[in-house]
Amino acid sequence: MADLDSRKDIVGVFLTTTGERRAEFQACCGEQFSRLLLVDNIDAATVAVGRQKVDLLVLDLSGFSSMGEMAGIGALIRSRAGAPTLLLCPYVSSAWIPELMACGPLQYRICPMLNDELQMAVEQCLSTSVNPAAAAQQTLLDKEKELRDLLTIQRSLQRALSSVDDIATMSAQVCLALCSFPGVRHTALLHMKERGDLQLVAQESRNHLDLSRLLERRDRLLQVPLSDIFPPLLAVSGGELVLLDAPEKAGDPELALSLHDREVRMVLALPLRSEAGGPVQGSVCLMFDRHIQFSREQFACFTSLAQFISFGLGMSELKHQNDALAGQLLQISTIDALTGAVNRRRGEDILETEIRRARRYALPLALITFDIDNFRSVNDLYGYPIGDQALRIVAETVQARLRGSDTLARMRGEEFMVVATHTCAIDALKLAEKLRETIAETTLPGCEMVTISLAVAQVGLDEGAISVLDRLDAALHRAKRAGRNCVELAMQ
Repeated sequence: MADLDSRKDIVGVFLTTTGERRAEFQACCGEQFSRLLLVDNIDAATVAVGRQKVDLLVLDLSGFSSMGEMAGIGALIRSRAGAPTLLLCPYVSSAWIPELMACGPLQYRICPMLNDELQMAVEQCLSTSVNPAAAAQQTLLDKEKELRDLLTIQRSLQRALSSVDDIATMSAQVCLALCSFPGVRHTALLHMKERGDLQLVAQESRNHLDLSRLLERRDRLLQVPLSDIFPPLLAVSGGELVLLDAPEKAGDPELALSLHDREVRMVLALPLRSEAGGPVQGSVCLMFDRHIQFSREQFACFTSLAQFISFGLGMSELKHQNDALAGQLLQISTIDALTGAVNRRRGEDILETEIRRARRYALPLALITFDIDNFRSVNDLYGYPIGDQALRIVAETVQARLRGSDTLARMRGEEFMVVATHTCAIDALKLAEKLRETIAETTLPGCEMVTISLAVAQVGLDEGAISVLDRLDAALHRAKRAGRNCVELAMQ
């Protein structure tokens, strides 16, 4: 590097909107310039840069409050045509950095800064290489390495996003993939759930940092005291990229100490949204063990990765919604809405399946059919609402007495079927008698005692569903003729 003291006529322009900041910069860095012009607006800076050769333009964004003002600053950077430009940006406004990088090459620093840090930043921008060819070669090598790093993390993330079937697995794989970027020691994925509940869904730590312990919770994270200073929370609430290049700049000594203890020197957080201007779905956070001066390409890559992660979360949520809808559709198509038992079609399918299983493994299989005695009279005397209530109570009472492996199906009207797996005829008769007694003792509001008649059959070794159902139908008719409220065994 050339000796700055040997260089003459070094001209600088410092732009800021506040007089206090101009005075501070003059006191801190004034001696590094032979002439330093302090201006308070973009027009004045444009005039100053246009009238003379300016070795360094320093733009302090602390006094600017909106992206609308960035258009004028962007034009000022473009007018530099690659000449040294230093951007001083508050960390809460760090989203402006990649936006302004699109206007031309620049160096940036995150504010607030110590005086020696600011002096060093100015010196680095003013210094020129003794060997321009060697500097250009080094720049090319740095860009090649940067490209390799970006391609590596992109490939890792693509593999991670293939696990959309399980959002927890996918999130964990995403955090693991992001740790492949040089210097990353901790990654975290925060996802916005219903009613504004921001949750920590995954993290990968190479420095023993537990974000849930640091924030003292895993959900409702926007309600924590650090919500207005911690980068991943700011990225969600503000919907913009946040870069914190030193933990102490957040203004919370306890947070800074906790991060420094875990070797965190820089934090980058990006909001997750599937499209520009769309709702924020959460944020992704990367913590580094070193300071990195990101290039425009790196910022663009991280922004793209955040969008890919948003797509992955959206696809995972969509799949879960589709699975839920499929489950509802299956229930609608297989469950009797009135009684909660499976419907006839589903009951017959289950019967065929269980017959094949019993035949394959030589297992006993029994069936019980029953219907409510004099059900038409119940409807005629008490009305259809009472009749429907009787059907529901009978079905619920019987279901409560069955095992988890048994199936209750409503076959037609007031007639039901029980498929009892691993059950022989004797045990099925005992179960049927218990069901009969239980229904007879059950109180049904609005009507007198309701009873049921039952038929029991064990499926033969080579018997099909039609045959066994015919036997049960005949046995059920015998139970009716025998006076109802009884059990009949279907004979082979």
